Amino acid sequence: MSQTTFQVEDVVAVAGFRTALRRFLRRSERVARQYGLTPQRYLLLLMIKGAPDGTEQSTVTELADRLQLAQSTVTELVRRAEEIGLVTRAQSQDDARVAHLRLTPEGDRRLMQSFTEIATERGQLRDAFAQADESMADI
Repeated sequence: MSQTTFQVEDVVAVAGFRTALRRFLRRSERVARQYGLTPQRYLLLLMIKGAPDGTEQSTVTELADRLQLAQSTVTELVRRAEEIGLVTRAQSQDDARVAHLRLTPEGDRRLMQSFTEIATERGQLRDAFAQADESMADI
């Protein structure tokens, strides 16, 4: 079995990225709370608004996959977000068993306030990733 040898610089680059990632996550959590969102709700709203197909809507099944959480956990998160007026659901036109989730104006407002406030941190995270990626390119 062959083993890849890593240079200290590679480990330093990855450690630097992990530090930047943790700072980003911690700052995101603080900012979310500042706008009345738990970190989980922030991620829920982000995943709905940031649907890969650009529709700004999602289903519980899609969210469970994207968040890597159990469907029952996502269902409960959605229920609570719906109760406080951050998310709304509408029956699918194509399949009555499917509900599409969208942000309410209040959910959108809180998400965008949080999202905007961490723009600098997103840039720092991109830079840290690029630096780690560049350092590890030869491996």
